Amino acid sequence: MNTSNTVSDLACSQISKCFGSVQAVDSVSFDIPPGSFFSILGPSGCGKTTLMRMIAGFESPDNGDIHIKGSSVLRIPPNRRNVKMVFQHLALFPMMNVYDNIAYGLRCNGSSRSDINKKVHEVLERIALPDVANREIHQLSGGQKQRIAIARCMVLDPDVLLLDEPLGALDLKLREAMKIELKLLQHQFNTTFVYITHDQSEALVMSDHVAVMNEGRFEQIGTPQNLYHHPKSAFVAGFVGDSNQWSGKVIERTSESITVACGAGFDAQSFATDMTSAGIGDHASVYVRPEHIQVELANTDPTVRVNTVNSIVGHIDSLLFNGANSRVLVRDQLGELIEADITLTGSHDDPKPGDAVTLSWAPARSLCF
Repeated sequence: MNTSNTVSDLACSQISKCFGSVQAVDSVSFDIPPGSFFSILGPSGCGKTTLMRMIAGFESPDNGDIHIKGSSVLRIPPNRRNVKMVFQHLALFPMMNVYDNIAYGLRCNGSSRSDINKKVHEVLERIALPDVANREIHQLSGGQKQRIAIARCMVLDPDVLLLDEPLGALDLKLREAMKIELKLLQHQFNTTFVYITHDQSEALVMSDHVAVMNEGRFEQIGTPQNLYHHPKSAFVAGFVGDSNQWSGKVIERTSESITVACGAGFDAQSFATDMTSAGIGDHASVYVRPEHIQVELANTDPTVRVNTVNSIVGHIDSLLFNGANSRVLVRDQLGELIEADITLTGSHDDPKPGDAVTLSWAPARSLCF
């Protein structure tokens, strides 16, 4: 990812870790340029937390190396690595006020009283909470506690800040607000943030680059836009964003496209394929995002197979109204549900449950693996 001559803030090379017969992390490599917001996204149990604990020094890798600012840290204990960590439950000291929570690490490092006072008030200004120094922790809102937890780390000027699902304990509305705040804080400090999450929305909204992790390995590293529009594997296509998915067999291929006969009774043609070596008869999976599907009222019998490529006839099962982001659920002739984005205006022309509709999309919008 880092193609310049700039020394990476964090680089991992072929990192592996086993717990007995379980391969928690399997030959993971990446490097992060200075001042980046880098997220590791994956389902529970994929190895995210184990990888982060190795970076922090709480676990030792079986193989590979970890470099921070160009130097290996494998033999450096956690308390001497210039890496700080924010946990999901924040671990703020309830018996200390805000000032003492932030000052704690500086006191442990032997900083002078005047230096501590200056740095604590400077970091409170940077997180836009200049007047809370004397408040008790229980007097803070959930979002304020998040910022204090980050300030307590950032006052020590770390090379890398690790965040282990820090928004997981917040309610939905506050979590949405904190996504934006975390991104703004990262820009404010210009420090590399490494963020682990199973929530794709968090990763896509905040990150400069995202690594999608599955069963101990990185499936793909890229910008949020690249992962969403150009996934390199079926796992990434299904995990990042919403997708409809069908399975079938290859019935035709050309130099620029592949056609799959799907079990839902239609043929899917794809210009976006990761099956360069696929032959006729090979199994394939097709993914199409809901926003790429056109919905039109159908004049045909929905029990009759439609021969048009990338076209399905079905009945509307239900409508999910969400303003401009509304969605329709269509049941095909095999009884499977297909999701498509739609604009509902509130007029009599809006589609209704029970209506027969035709769903269609362009071959360039089919992702085939």
